[in-house]
Amino acid sequence: MALLELSDVDVRYGAIPALRRVNLSVEEGEIVALLGANGAGKTTTLRTVSGLVHPWSGTIRFAGVPIDQLPPHEIVALGVGHVPEGRRIFPRMSVTENLEMGAYRRHGKVDDDYKRVYALFPILEQRRRQDGGTLSGGEQQMLAIGRALMSHPRLLLLDEPSMGLAPLIVDAIFDIIGQIRASGATILLVEQNAAQALQLSDRGYVLENGAIVMADQAATLLDDDRVRRAYLGEGAA
Repeated sequence: MALLELSDVDVRYGAIPALRRVNLSVEEGEIVALLGANGAGKTTTLRTVSGLVHPWSGTIRFAGVPIDQLPPHEIVALGVGHVPEGRRIFPRMSVTENLEMGAYRRHGKVDDDYKRVYALFPILEQRRRQDGGTLSGGEQQMLAIGRALMSHPRLLLLDEPSMGLAPLIVDAIFDIIGQIRASGATILLVEQNAAQALQLSDRGYVLENGAIVMADQAATLLDDDRVRRAYLGEGAA
């Protein structure tokens, strides 16, 4: 049984279709990349999984449990963490307070969780008393990921984690995503840098106009001429 399974999911914004009969699965321990042009439906897919948008039709199951009509806080409690596009940290709260918000559904001590986040992102420990809004773009992205990890997610939804970051910081973020996966998390990754996303992932899906048009092993998609022309900026071999 897949950890996450979308079956014939349709999403509409008013009369406008955003997702059309999307079928997608993520197995425990995988990184799965979701590729597509701007407006293809990638962010909508993640928002639908996390309960910020409800499907018009179709079903979403997480660990066998239907979640398509649950509110976001219940989905978080089941083990789904979401790092949204644009980071969405709390700029007037400290780094520590931002991380505390990620643990709001947790009970008991979270000292070990802080240690885990600070081990992944040592710079956040150095900045722990600073307001989130004073951090650099890369540091804010690290904080957004760290905040999601404070909820102990089984599934981490990452929406454009490299957007707007310098190449060296992008490399660091992807390295950390690999470490998170190695620690046991499962990841559904939306990423503009298709080459790096596929190199890190096990499998991938390609969305066009709200519909899945390709699905395969990541290595196969990397070698596909259509993917290379559309998303990797390369001509056909």
